[in-house]
Amino acid sequence: MTHDLDRISPLHGAGGELMGRLLAEHVLPHFEDDPSQIGLSAMDDGATLARPSSGDLVMTTDSHVVKPIFFPGGDIGTLAAAGTLNDLAVMGARPLALSLAVIIEEDFPIADIDRIVGSFAKTLKDSGARLICGDTKVMGVGELDGIAINTSGIGVADPVVGDAGARPGDAIIVTGTLGDHGMALLAAREEFRLSTELTSDVASIWPMIRSILPVGGIHAMKDPTRGGLAAALNEMARKSNTTMEIEHAKIPIREPVRGLSDLLGISPLVVANEGKAVLVVSPEVADEVLDRLRSHALGRDAAIIGHVDDTRPGRVIVTTAVGGRRFLDMPLGDPVPRIC
Repeated sequence: MTHDLDRISPLHGAGGELMGRLLAEHVLPHFEDDPSQIGLSAMDDGATLARPSSGDLVMTTDSHVVKPIFFPGGDIGTLAAAGTLNDLAVMGARPLALSLAVIIEEDFPIADIDRIVGSFAKTLKDSGARLICGDTKVMGVGELDGIAINTSGIGVADPVVGDAGARPGDAIIVTGTLGDHGMALLAAREEFRLSTELTSDVASIWPMIRSILPVGGIHAMKDPTRGGLAAALNEMARKSNTTMEIEHAKIPIREPVRGLSDLLGISPLVVANEGKAVLVVSPEVADEVLDRLRSHALGRDAAIIGHVDDTRPGRVIVTTAVGGRRFLDMPLGDPVPRIC
């Protein structure tokens, strides 16, 4: 049997020479080894991490499937790294290390693997974290749609923040415009064939979050991925048994996102974002947190969009542009599948 050396074959997942060459030539060169740990080049069955001198260890895991694999503003590699890093960041955790497990469909271009892993590595490096272990599997043609990536991440938080600490009187802040990622991917899909200026917001938010942690008074954080702002606020309200009151006019939304939202009938408040966070902070520090966010490139469009009270515990209430009030419910499902 012969195999195209430029594309993935079953042998690339069989643990032999071709798999070794794939790792040595197209994966490992994207990462620098850390001499303080058992390195990737050792190819052991596990990795070790030094215990932090203070703080709590935080661990998260996520799987990523996206269509299209390459989209305006990023690709599945950027998405996989940023998604896991951001899950750590909103816990107040400095990212230490990630794993990378890639499941690839036979006949997938090896050049695309190189590009995807390169994007993953750059996103990781920009956040100061390292890749410490990984895995590769190959599925037959038709058994998988291209590629899927699983990542796990470990960070250290002092203190841990989480998403359940909202208190009445707190301010609600979003770190930037909403709906960018979900709408950009919708526009890029072949079935829509839309020509727009939409670009995904996919990015690691840790460098931005790191700048506000010293202020203190941050009671809760969450990244509004699947289900968007609506899902994030509803989860925070339920866990803290408080009411999230927001004003629609104060929510930052780009005009191209608003336009596509109107065209497709999908609210930008329920689609995923991959480079934003929702913060609930003490009113005494809200202005300082906002100023620090806006001084960072990722947070220049940050805004205070509402406050927390206890009038309707567990619910989210939106004041509309004309002054009406309505509940913003938890989405029943994902209106845009395969976007993260």
